[in-house]
Amino acid sequence: MRANEVKNKEKLFDALSLSEKMKLEIAEELGLLEKVQEGGWKALSAKETGRIGGLMTKKKRELKAKQEEQ
Repeated sequence: MRANEVKNKEKLFDALSLSEKMKLEIAEELGLLEKVQEGGWKALSAKETGRIGGLMTKKKRELKAKQEEQ
């Protein structure tokens, strides 16, 4: 991958909302990022989508609890 392509992808990633970034990070952790990149979010099964949603909820709760502690 060329340096320009990497920079462009980083710019696109930076332009996303926090929720979208979190969703992509979780998809990557679950090994689903390539599937999403190739076919979009609709390419995922209901089980895969539910797993991402569940992990997003868990992370959001953890972040909120951490903020309340401070």
